[in-house]
Amino acid sequence: MDERVIGRSQQLASVVGLGTWQLGADWGDVDDKEALAVLEAAAESGVTFFDTADVYGDGRSEQTIAAFLRGRPDLHVMVATKMGRRVDQIPENYVLDNFRAWNDRSRRNLGVDRLDLVQLHCPPTPVYSSDEVFDALDTMVEEERIASYGVSVETCAEALTAIARPGVASVQIILNPFRMKPLREVLPAAQEAGVGIIARVPLASGLLSGKYTKDTVFAADDHRTYNRHGEAFDQGETFSGVDYTTGVEAAAEFAALAPEGYTPAQLALRWIIGQPGVTTVIPGARNAEQARGNAAAAKLPELPAQTVTAIRDLYDRRIKDQVESRW
Repeated sequence: MDERVIGRSQQLASVVGLGTWQLGADWGDVDDKEALAVLEAAAESGVTFFDTADVYGDGRSEQTIAAFLRGRPDLHVMVATKMGRRVDQIPENYVLDNFRAWNDRSRRNLGVDRLDLVQLHCPPTPVYSSDEVFDALDTMVEEERIASYGVSVETCAEALTAIARPGVASVQIILNPFRMKPLREVLPAAQEAGVGIIARVPLASGLLSGKYTKDTVFAADDHRTYNRHGEAFDQGETFSGVDYTTGVEAAAEFAALAPEGYTPAQLALRWIIGQPGVTTVIPGARNAEQARGNAAAAKLPELPAQTVTAIRDLYDRRIKDQVESRW
Protein backbone atom coordinates (compact mmCIF):
# COMPACT_ATOMS: atom_id res chain seq x y z
CA MET A 1 0.00 0.00 0.00
CA ASP A 2 1.19 3.53 -0.71
CA GLU A 3 2.55 5.50 2.22
CA ARG A 4 2.68 9.24 2.77
CA VAL A 5 4.74 11.40 5.11
CA ILE A 6 2.86 12.64 8.19
CA GLY A 7 3.74 16.28 7.87
CA ARG A 8 6.59 17.60 9.95
CA SER A 9 7.07 14.26 11.72
CA GLN A 10 8.81 12.79 8.66
CA GLN A 11 7.25 9.45 9.62
CA LEU A 12 5.36 7.36 7.08
CA ALA A 13 1.77 6.16 7.24
CA SER A 14 -0.19 3.97 4.87
CA VAL A 15 -2.85 5.94 2.98
CA VAL A 16 -5.46 3.77 4.69
CA GLY A 17 -4.74 3.34 8.37
CA LEU A 18 -6.77 1.74 11.13
CA GLY A 19 -8.73 3.57 13.79
CA THR A 20 -8.99 1.46 16.93
CA TRP A 21 -11.74 3.14 18.96
CA GLN A 22 -13.90 0.08 18.20
CA LEU A 23 -11.31 -2.19 19.81
CA GLY A 24 -11.57 -0.32 23.10
CA ALA A 25 -15.17 0.67 23.79
CA ASP A 26 -18.27 2.63 22.75
CA TRP A 27 -19.14 0.51 19.69
CA GLY A 28 -20.68 -2.52 21.35
CA ASP A 29 -18.68 -5.58 22.36
CA VAL A 30 -15.54 -6.61 20.48
CA ASP A 31 -13.77 -9.48 22.25
CA ASP A 32 -9.98 -9.84 22.47
CA LYS A 33 -9.75 -12.55 19.81
CA GLU A 34 -11.73 -10.50 17.32
CA ALA A 35 -9.74 -7.36 18.14
CA LEU A 36 -6.46 -9.13 17.41
CA ALA A 37 -7.95 -10.52 14.19
CA VAL A 38 -8.79 -6.97 13.07
CA LEU A 39 -5.20 -5.83 13.67
CA GLU A 40 -3.82 -8.87 11.85
CA ALA A 41 -6.10 -8.40 8.85
CA ALA A 42 -5.19 -4.71 8.60
CA ALA A 43 -1.46 -5.38 8.82
CA GLU A 44 -1.62 -8.19 6.29
CA SER A 45 -3.46 -5.80 3.95
CA GLY A 46 -0.62 -3.29 4.07
CA VAL A 47 -1.79 -0.97 6.84
CA THR A 48 1.19 0.61 8.63
CA PHE A 49 -0.62 3.19 10.77
CA PHE A 50 -2.73 2.45 13.84
CA ASP A 51 -4.53 5.27 15.65
CA THR A 52 -5.62 4.85 19.26
CA ALA A 53 -6.15 6.85 22.48
CA ASP A 54 -5.54 6.38 26.17
CA VAL A 55 -9.27 6.50 26.89
CA TYR A 56 -10.38 3.88 24.35
CA GLY A 57 -11.54 1.20 26.76
CA ASP A 58 -9.51 2.90 29.52
CA GLY A 59 -6.31 1.73 27.83
CA ARG A 60 -7.60 -1.54 26.39
CA SER A 61 -7.07 -0.41 22.80
CA GLU A 62 -3.44 0.57 23.48
CA GLN A 63 -2.80 -2.71 25.31
CA THR A 64 -4.34 -4.77 22.51
CA ILE A 65 -2.12 -3.08 19.93
CA ALA A 66 0.92 -3.75 22.12
CA ALA A 67 0.01 -7.43 22.48
CA PHE A 68 -0.42 -7.76 18.73
CA LEU A 69 2.86 -6.04 17.85
CA ARG A 70 4.80 -8.12 20.41
CA GLY A 71 3.71 -11.17 18.47
CA ARG A 72 4.67 -9.65 15.12
CA PRO A 73 8.18 -8.20 15.50
CA ASP A 74 8.54 -8.38 11.72
CA LEU A 75 6.06 -5.55 11.24
CA HIS A 76 6.83 -1.84 11.11
CA VAL A 77 3.68 -0.04 12.22
CA MET A 78 3.48 3.57 13.32
CA VAL A 79 1.21 3.93 16.34
CA ALA A 80 -0.42 7.26 17.12
CA THR A 81 -2.18 7.74 20.42
CA LYS A 82 -4.00 10.61 22.09
CA MET A 83 -4.14 12.19 25.53
CA GLY A 84 -6.16 14.74 27.45
CA ARG A 85 -9.56 13.21 28.10
CA ARG A 86 -8.79 11.41 31.35
CA VAL A 87 -9.65 14.55 33.33
CA ASP A 88 -12.21 17.33 33.28
CA GLN A 89 -12.11 19.18 29.97
CA ILE A 90 -10.81 22.51 31.25
CA PRO A 91 -7.71 24.34 29.98
CA GLU A 92 -6.08 24.27 33.41
CA ASN A 93 -5.58 20.51 33.14
CA TYR A 94 -3.39 20.76 30.02
CA VAL A 95 -0.06 21.14 31.80
CA LEU A 96 3.31 19.41 31.63
CA ASP A 97 2.90 17.36 34.81
CA ASN A 98 -0.33 15.86 33.50
CA PHE A 99 1.18 15.32 30.06
CA ARG A 100 4.03 13.36 31.63
CA ALA A 101 1.66 11.24 33.71
CA TRP A 102 -0.57 10.44 30.73
CA ASN A 103 2.50 9.76 28.62
CA ASP A 104 3.91 7.35 31.20
CA ARG A 105 0.66 5.40 31.18
CA SER A 106 0.46 5.20 27.39
CA ARG A 107 4.09 4.14 27.11
CA ARG A 108 3.40 1.34 29.60
CA ASN A 109 0.25 0.31 27.76
CA LEU A 110 2.04 0.25 24.41
CA GLY A 111 5.27 -1.23 25.77
CA VAL A 112 7.59 1.39 24.29
CA ASP A 113 10.04 3.98 25.60
CA ARG A 114 9.01 6.65 23.09
CA LEU A 115 5.65 7.15 21.41
CA ASP A 116 5.61 7.74 17.65
CA LEU A 117 2.93 10.43 17.66
CA VAL A 118 0.87 11.86 20.51
CA GLN A 119 -2.18 13.98 19.77
CA LEU A 120 -4.11 16.26 22.09
CA HIS A 121 -7.53 14.62 22.15
CA CYS A 122 -10.06 17.30 21.16
CA PRO A 123 -9.17 19.66 24.01
CA PRO A 124 -11.12 22.81 24.90
CA THR A 125 -10.77 25.49 22.25
CA PRO A 126 -8.58 27.86 24.34
CA VAL A 127 -5.89 25.15 24.58
CA TYR A 128 -4.96 25.66 20.93
CA SER A 129 -3.99 29.27 21.68
CA SER A 130 -1.86 28.50 24.75
CA ASP A 131 1.89 28.97 24.35
CA GLU A 132 2.42 27.03 27.58
CA VAL A 133 0.66 23.96 26.20
CA PHE A 134 2.85 23.80 23.11
CA ASP A 135 5.98 24.58 25.10
CA ALA A 136 5.11 21.56 27.25
CA LEU A 137 4.69 19.38 24.16
CA ASP A 138 8.07 20.58 22.88
CA THR A 139 9.55 19.56 26.23
CA MET A 140 8.07 16.08 25.79
CA VAL A 141 9.91 15.79 22.47
CA GLU A 142 13.15 17.05 24.03
CA GLU A 143 12.79 14.45 26.79
CA GLU A 144 12.40 11.78 24.09
CA ARG A 145 9.06 10.71 25.47
CA ILE A 146 7.44 11.33 22.09
CA ALA A 147 8.84 11.54 18.57
CA SER A 148 6.27 14.10 17.43
CA TYR A 149 2.94 15.60 18.38
CA GLY A 150 -0.28 16.69 16.78
CA VAL A 151 -3.86 17.53 17.62
CA SER A 152 -7.27 15.99 17.10
CA VAL A 153 -9.86 18.71 16.58
CA GLU A 154 -13.60 19.18 16.42
CA THR A 155 -13.75 22.34 14.29
CA CYS A 156 -12.03 23.84 11.29
CA ALA A 157 -11.22 26.95 13.33
CA GLU A 158 -9.34 24.82 15.89
CA ALA A 159 -7.46 23.10 13.07
CA LEU A 160 -6.33 26.40 11.57
CA THR A 161 -5.09 27.64 14.95
CA ALA A 162 -3.11 24.44 15.46
CA ILE A 163 -1.62 24.46 11.96
CA ALA A 164 -0.03 27.83 12.75
CA ARG A 165 2.00 26.22 15.57
CA PRO A 166 5.49 25.37 14.26
CA GLY A 167 5.81 22.11 16.21
CA VAL A 168 2.50 20.55 15.18
CA ALA A 169 3.15 17.58 12.90
CA SER A 170 -0.43 16.58 12.19
CA VAL A 171 -4.07 17.51 12.53
CA GLN A 172 -6.70 14.83 12.89
CA ILE A 173 -10.10 16.04 11.72
CA ILE A 174 -13.46 14.63 10.70
CA LEU A 175 -13.50 14.46 6.91
CA ASN A 176 -15.87 12.44 4.77
CA PRO A 177 -18.52 12.94 2.06
CA PHE A 178 -20.87 14.18 4.81
CA ARG A 179 -18.28 16.61 6.24
CA MET A 180 -16.62 18.62 3.47
CA LYS A 181 -15.87 21.98 5.07
CA PRO A 182 -12.20 21.01 5.79
CA LEU A 183 -11.60 20.77 2.03
CA ARG A 184 -12.12 24.49 1.70
CA GLU A 185 -10.51 25.80 4.89
CA VAL A 186 -8.12 23.29 6.42
CA LEU A 187 -6.44 21.11 3.80
CA PRO A 188 -4.94 23.99 1.78
CA ALA A 189 -3.52 25.58 4.95
CA ALA A 190 -2.08 22.25 6.10
CA GLN A 191 -0.44 21.66 2.73
CA GLU A 192 1.16 25.09 2.76
CA ALA A 193 2.47 24.60 6.31
CA GLY A 194 3.67 21.04 5.77
CA VAL A 195 1.24 19.59 8.33
CA GLY A 196 -0.18 16.09 7.91
CA ILE A 197 -3.93 15.47 7.80
CA ILE A 198 -5.38 12.37 9.44
CA ALA A 199 -8.98 11.96 8.29
CA ARG A 200 -11.15 10.45 11.00
CA VAL A 201 -14.79 9.33 11.18
CA PRO A 202 -14.48 8.62 7.44
CA LEU A 203 -17.65 6.56 7.23
CA ALA A 204 -19.78 8.90 9.38
CA SER A 205 -20.00 6.27 12.14
CA GLY A 206 -20.97 3.65 9.59
CA LEU A 207 -23.68 5.60 7.80
CA LEU A 208 -21.66 5.70 4.60
CA SER A 209 -21.34 1.92 4.57
CA GLY A 210 -24.98 1.85 3.44
CA LYS A 211 -25.80 -0.92 5.94
CA TYR A 212 -28.20 0.95 8.20
CA THR A 213 -31.89 1.77 7.96
CA LYS A 214 -34.20 3.94 10.02
CA ASP A 215 -35.09 0.82 12.02
CA THR A 216 -31.52 -0.22 12.88
CA VAL A 217 -31.03 -0.65 16.64
CA PHE A 218 -27.52 -0.21 18.07
CA ALA A 219 -26.35 -1.66 21.39
CA ALA A 220 -26.96 0.35 24.53
CA ASP A 221 -23.19 0.79 25.04
CA ASP A 222 -22.71 2.00 21.45
CA HIS A 223 -22.24 5.78 21.11
CA ARG A 224 -24.58 5.65 18.13
CA THR A 225 -27.31 5.00 20.69
CA TYR A 226 -26.32 7.24 23.59
CA ASN A 227 -24.66 10.22 21.86
CA ARG A 228 -26.93 11.00 18.91
CA HIS A 229 -27.59 14.47 20.27
CA GLY A 230 -24.25 15.06 21.97
CA GLU A 231 -25.32 13.73 25.36
CA ALA A 232 -21.87 12.27 26.19
CA PHE A 233 -19.40 14.18 24.01
CA ASP A 234 -19.37 16.34 20.89
CA GLN A 235 -22.30 15.42 18.66
CA GLY A 236 -20.10 15.67 15.61
CA GLU A 237 -18.35 12.44 16.62
CA THR A 238 -21.57 10.47 16.06
CA PHE A 239 -22.84 10.21 12.48
CA SER A 240 -20.68 13.30 11.77
CA GLY A 241 -23.34 15.39 13.50
CA VAL A 242 -25.96 14.57 10.87
CA ASP A 243 -29.51 13.82 11.99
CA TYR A 244 -29.87 10.03 11.79
CA THR A 245 -32.97 9.97 9.61
CA THR A 246 -31.48 12.44 7.16
CA GLY A 247 -28.20 10.52 7.26
CA VAL A 248 -29.80 7.20 6.39
CA GLU A 249 -31.68 8.70 3.47
CA ALA A 250 -28.59 10.50 2.16
CA ALA A 251 -26.48 7.35 2.65
CA ALA A 252 -28.84 5.41 0.39
CA GLU A 253 -28.30 8.02 -2.31
CA PHE A 254 -24.56 7.86 -1.70
CA ALA A 255 -24.47 4.06 -2.01
CA ALA A 256 -26.15 4.30 -5.41
CA LEU A 257 -23.18 6.38 -6.65
CA ALA A 258 -20.64 3.58 -6.11
CA PRO A 259 -18.95 2.57 -9.38
CA GLU A 260 -18.79 -1.10 -10.27
CA GLY A 261 -16.34 -2.90 -8.00
CA TYR A 262 -16.69 -0.45 -5.09
CA THR A 263 -18.65 -0.95 -1.91
CA PRO A 264 -20.21 2.23 -0.50
CA ALA A 265 -17.58 2.25 2.28
CA GLN A 266 -14.78 1.95 -0.26
CA LEU A 267 -16.31 4.78 -2.28
CA ALA A 268 -16.15 7.03 0.80
CA LEU A 269 -12.57 6.02 1.60
CA ARG A 270 -11.36 6.39 -1.99
CA TRP A 271 -12.97 9.83 -2.15
CA ILE A 272 -11.07 10.90 0.98
CA ILE A 273 -7.73 9.46 -0.21
CA GLY A 274 -8.09 11.50 -3.39
CA GLN A 275 -8.37 14.85 -1.60
CA PRO A 276 -5.16 16.93 -1.92
CA GLY A 277 -3.48 17.25 1.46
CA VAL A 278 -4.83 14.08 3.07
CA THR A 279 -2.08 11.92 4.55
CA THR A 280 -4.06 8.95 5.81
CA VAL A 281 -7.65 7.97 6.53
CA ILE A 282 -8.42 5.89 9.61
CA PRO A 283 -11.60 3.81 9.33
CA GLY A 284 -12.36 1.53 12.22
CA ALA A 285 -13.36 -2.10 11.92
CA ARG A 286 -15.25 -4.53 14.15
CA ASN A 287 -14.04 -7.64 12.35
CA ALA A 288 -11.30 -8.82 10.00
CA GLU A 289 -13.53 -8.70 6.92
CA GLN A 290 -14.23 -5.00 7.43
CA ALA A 291 -10.53 -4.30 7.97
CA ARG A 292 -9.58 -6.02 4.72
CA GLY A 293 -12.36 -4.28 2.80
CA ASN A 294 -11.31 -0.87 4.07
CA ALA A 295 -7.66 -1.44 3.18
CA ALA A 296 -8.63 -2.57 -0.33
CA ALA A 297 -9.96 0.93 -1.04
CA ALA A 298 -6.34 2.10 -1.41
CA LYS A 299 -5.94 0.01 -4.56
CA LEU A 300 -9.11 1.08 -6.32
CA PRO A 301 -8.92 3.39 -9.37
CA GLU A 302 -9.34 7.14 -9.09
CA LEU A 303 -13.00 8.07 -9.03
CA PRO A 304 -14.63 9.31 -12.25
CA ALA A 305 -15.22 13.05 -12.36
CA GLN A 306 -18.97 12.59 -12.61
CA THR A 307 -18.99 10.55 -9.40
CA VAL A 308 -17.04 13.23 -7.55
CA THR A 309 -19.49 15.86 -8.82
CA ALA A 310 -22.47 13.77 -7.73
CA ILE A 311 -21.01 13.33 -4.23
CA ARG A 312 -20.60 17.10 -3.90
CA ASP A 313 -24.15 17.66 -5.11
CA LEU A 314 -25.50 15.23 -2.52
CA TYR A 315 -23.62 17.00 0.25
CA ASP A 316 -24.82 20.41 -0.86
CA ARG A 317 -28.45 19.29 -1.08
CA ARG A 318 -28.81 17.09 2.00
CA ILE A 319 -26.01 17.66 4.50
CA LYS A 320 -24.23 21.02 4.27
CA ASP A 321 -26.80 23.10 6.14
CA GLN A 322 -26.73 20.68 9.10
CA VAL A 323 -22.98 20.68 9.73
CA GLU A 324 -21.07 23.62 8.31
CA SER A 325 -22.20 26.23 10.83
CA ARG A 326 -21.16 24.06 13.80
CA TRP A 327 -17.85 22.48 12.82
